[in-house]
Amino acid sequence: MQYQLHYWPTIQGRGEFVRLALEAAGADYVDIARGQPGDGEGMATMMHFMKSAKVERPPFAPPFLVHGKVIVGQTSAILLYLGPRIGLVGKSEVQRLWTHQLQLTIADVVAEAHDTHHPIASSLYYEDQKKEASRRAADFRDERLPGFLAWFESVLARNPKGSTHLVGGRLSYADLSLFQLVEGVLYAFPKAGSRALKEAPLVAALHAGVAQHRRLAGYLASERRIAFNEDGIFRRYPELDA
Repeated sequence: MQYQLHYWPTIQGRGEFVRLALEAAGADYVDIARGQPGDGEGMATMMHFMKSAKVERPPFAPPFLVHGKVIVGQTSAILLYLGPRIGLVGKSEVQRLWTHQLQLTIADVVAEAHDTHHPIASSLYYEDQKKEASRRAADFRDERLPGFLAWFESVLARNPKGSTHLVGGRLSYADLSLFQLVEGVLYAFPKAGSRALKEAPLVAALHAGVAQHRRLAGYLASERRIAFNEDGIFRRYPELDA
């Protein structure tokens, strides 16, 4: 049964974490909002699940996944659902819970990265909160980002199966999400991100290794991979980097 990913069609955003998992697994999926209305796809189809009174369990916002009668919202919950079905999580409950915990922590970092340019309200323009953004970005660059990367570094170092992956001895969706986090940070904060990554060589090695994954490398070089831009979570404002 085909997976239907619903997310905004012009940004990577939180939907990209799900796309990476589906692409790496070679799963049969369709990116609904990027499709054509004549094919039963497009924005109207996505909005139907969010607004129609006939949908008993409506998602609050994209991304969400539709798989048969199942509708799953929230990136971490989607990956929790997908992981065992597409072979991107271990079989034991301990491994699945640990992978989910890692994903939730990555989601925390993603939220903090977003709040560097929108620290007051998402409804305001960046230009309306530049002073606050400057203070928030400084704390993220100097304290939060290095601290998070140091923790992921320790997770890799303590993995009994080796430091190539976060969990066990094979690729998991947590590896893919950490890759995407690093990609986003290096886009938004090329100076601070590179500096922090030098202190986390195992994280840097994981990032490089994931990029070479046979399926993922093709996806990253394709038109399916939306470019980073200043409408997404990770935005490059040079004045916020140092």
